[in-house]
Formats: sequence, C-alpha cells, structure tokens
Amino acid sequence: MFTFEQYLGFLAFLMILTLGFWLMIFLVSILPYWIGGSLYENWKMKREEKKNKELK
Repeated sequence: MFTFEQYLGFLAFLMILTLGFWLMIFLVSILPYWIGGSLYENWKMKREEKKNKELK
C-alpha cells in the first residue's frame, strides 16, 4: 500500500507542520507580550528618572 519512503516523508511533513504550528503560536502570542512588557518597563524607568531629576 505505502512504501517506507512515503512513510518517512509523511513523518517529516508532520514534524515540519508541528514545528511551524508551535513557532506561529510563539510568534503571535508570546513575542508581542515579551516586547510589550519590555517597552512598558523602559517607559516606566524613564518616567521615574525624569521624576527624580525634577525633584532634585
């Protein structure tokens, strides 16, 4: 019915599909959260530095 090479090709296809799926989940959900949090922290630090300079 199916040859061994076809089976290996199917397994390779499934592996690539699964890796692509998890990479897209990472890029769509975790990466924006990470970058947004970093930008927010930098903004808070700069705001705090500006506030400290005004108090001196």
